[in-house]
Amino acid sequence: MVQKSRIVPIVLVVAVAFTALGMWLGGHPGNLPGVLRDTFVQSDSALRAQMINTIERNFYRPVSGQSLEHASLTGIVQSLHDPYSEYFTPAETKLFNDQAVSGQFEGVGMEVTPDKQGLRVRKVFAGSPAANGGIRPGDEIVSVDGRSLAGVPVETATARITGPAGTHVTLGVRAHATGATRRLTLKRAHVDVPVATGHVISTSHGKVGYVELSAFSNDAHGQLRTQVDKVLHQGARAMILDLRGNGGGLLQEGVAVASIFVDKGLIVSTRGRTRPEQRFTALGGAVDAHIPVVVLVDGGTASASEIVTGALRDHHRATVVGTKTYGKGVFQEIEPLSNKGELKLTVGSFYLPDGENLAGHGIVPQVSAPDTVGQPSDRGLDVAVKTVAAEIR
Repeated sequence: MVQKSRIVPIVLVVAVAFTALGMWLGGHPGNLPGVLRDTFVQSDSALRAQMINTIERNFYRPVSGQSLEHASLTGIVQSLHDPYSEYFTPAETKLFNDQAVSGQFEGVGMEVTPDKQGLRVRKVFAGSPAANGGIRPGDEIVSVDGRSLAGVPVETATARITGPAGTHVTLGVRAHATGATRRLTLKRAHVDVPVATGHVISTSHGKVGYVELSAFSNDAHGQLRTQVDKVLHQGARAMILDLRGNGGGLLQEGVAVASIFVDKGLIVSTRGRTRPEQRFTALGGAVDAHIPVVVLVDGGTASASEIVTGALRDHHRATVVGTKTYGKGVFQEIEPLSNKGELKLTVGSFYLPDGENLAGHGIVPQVSAPDTVGQPSDRGLDVAVKTVAAEIR
């Protein structure tokens, strides 16, 4: 997800009316006179409350009014038929913000990418509940507490897995090696996610710095810059930026990360139906432009990761290696709600420096490399090292 900011009040009203005028006014209550608008909205709220109360009192199985209220709000957002717009309950809001913004969360300790059947495990952190439970890279998480993850947006799916330390979650895990599915109950724990890591790889051409960024959370650019400076200080003469499995995060962090490698010029522009065009340019202070760079990507490289990849490609600052990226060309804004939940709503599209929008097709790498999730050796990284080392002068 690319989060621009936490602003813009939004009111979504769903109404059933029997005339064309009524349908139009139902979709545009702001065009009603003040008294009629208040009456309309109050009537809509009263109708929803009546339905929830009736179900809560009379349905043949016990059901809570709170769960019905959350389902009602979820239904409103689902009616948009947009896979990136979501309603987060208050509990999901806290978990989502802990992971997506701070880079820390309480959960089971694994890095995942979207998959048709749910989530594919890309990395398992040592000593985590997931590692202790035998989950391995390449495995698929197909259900959480008996609920299928097929077609569920990645943020919602991960929010279902994360939770307070000490609580339990039951995962449906399909093993990459055998295809067999098992139910695995794990006890959640506090997990510190390493946002950025780096080390030096020695080659016959010279030293290559390898830096990996797992998310665009707060200060991701600062943590990445620390790793970049470390490997350069250790003698790296070329650089690999690994964005595989990085599903994005904060737009401002995307611009700042791209600015580590691109010293000046446009990084990305955005615009939407009710949003004027905004242009985000490099912040300055980039590393030496003579240092060759490769960006390593895969199908889990999305959103802010694609902005960085596209900016470095369009400015001829890096060679893109790997498999085609996810293809998310839209961005969302998050509006806090009165119940302490949040509405994440798609409000516009983003465009790379050369004007390309990635929605639905992603970035095709200039050098193809195999997807090695779940494989014993990282052949994708091997191709990236060979590609960038050949550019060392």
